Amino acid sequence: MNLFLTPVRNTPKMIPPIFKEAEQIKMELHPYQLVGYRWNHPQTKKAMILHGFSSTIMKFDHFVNPLIRQGYEVIAIDAPAHGKSSGKQLTVLDYKAMIQKTYEEYGPIDAFIAHSFGGLALSLFLKELPNHEKIKAAFIAPATETTTALKTFSNFLNIDEAIQKEMEQIILERSGLKASDFSISKAAPYIKAQVLWIHDEDDNITPWADAKVIAQMQLPNFRFMLTKELGHRKIYRDNKVKKAVFEFLDIS
Repeated sequence: MNLFLTPVRNTPKMIPPIFKEAEQIKMELHPYQLVGYRWNHPQTKKAMILHGFSSTIMKFDHFVNPLIRQGYEVIAIDAPAHGKSSGKQLTVLDYKAMIQKTYEEYGPIDAFIAHSFGGLALSLFLKELPNHEKIKAAFIAPATETTTALKTFSNFLNIDEAIQKEMEQIILERSGLKASDFSISKAAPYIKAQVLWIHDEDDNITPWADAKVIAQMQLPNFRFMLTKELGHRKIYRDNKVKKAVFEFLDIS
């Protein structure tokens, strides 16, 4: 279980130039010391970028300038155990708490761009946020089902089903919730924000099969864009994907 919750530190060798221009912000989320970045402060419109597991916010530098050009204040914070933030492990509840605290201290936030595990955490945050109908959220290859993540992890390490069930029991004991409760499919009907969901049909980390279940719900505030041959990581740097996100956020 400790291995499942421990990300690989993955900081770029070269700091993207845009991050050298940022105002560095620090936030305490006990027991973590979080490090983040802010651009174009102060503005009335605010956007937040969320990275995935074993990633870092510096990998999303290409989203910053287009947001700035359209008058957004941009906020990007490394989650616990990622980038320059402290910690060794990350749970989705910690990630959700980080979003909540950022919203309270630096928000309100009008737009989100979230990749992978950041998408799951965002969905849990939005599910409980009142009066969020005007928020726009771009989900890029979000981690849709925690049970799928557990199965993928178990298969990779050749962990048998009995041990997987014990891991699920630990999740229940620690959080009071089942692994299956950490699910965008369960959160989606309660999300009232305008959502653009972009997924690749060849994604072997967060499979389209999980996301397709939500697409079939035909929720009026969700729209889906399906790509091919981009997988889980190329997708957020693809030009067509970036264009779709920017158009969704009213960026020309």
